[in-house]
Amino acid sequence: MSKTIELRWARVHPNGHAPTRGSLSAAGMDLRTIEEVQIQKGTVSMVRTGIAVAIPPGWEGQIRARSGLASRGLIVANGPGTIDSDYRGEIKVLLLNSAGLDPFVLAEGERCAQLLLSKVPSVEIIEVSDAEKLGNTERGKGGFGSTGRT
Repeated sequence: MSKTIELRWARVHPNGHAPTRGSLSAAGMDLRTIEEVQIQKGTVSMVRTGIAVAIPPGWEGQIRARSGLASRGLIVANGPGTIDSDYRGEIKVLLLNSAGLDPFVLAEGERCAQLLLSKVPSVEIIEVSDAEKLGNTERGKGGFGSTGRT
């Protein structure tokens, strides 16, 4: 059985809402807007949530699109966005109106994105003298599209 992770949160604006799960098995926690937001087609807006969180050390917060909004053209512009475990400021979500309504309107308190926690491994970064010392793989130096389309 996995250990429960504690996510502490605080309002940094009176309209901030607690992150909530849509169901007991939901992977993400919904984040809500603190004010009405109008996002013109083809533009990015920084949407305030009015909350800050304490991501536990060794974890990251990932900001992801809500599928219902994404199906209408509203996506996370840098998706997924990352919240580092040492960040304590307000969570803000960069939303892109990629092909939806013009403008796409989010009401105050509307769910705008979801927050997922993901484990981050401890990594030691080691420089080697040349790329040949990185080891061989079947793919090798094959770049974009080199593994085929199917």
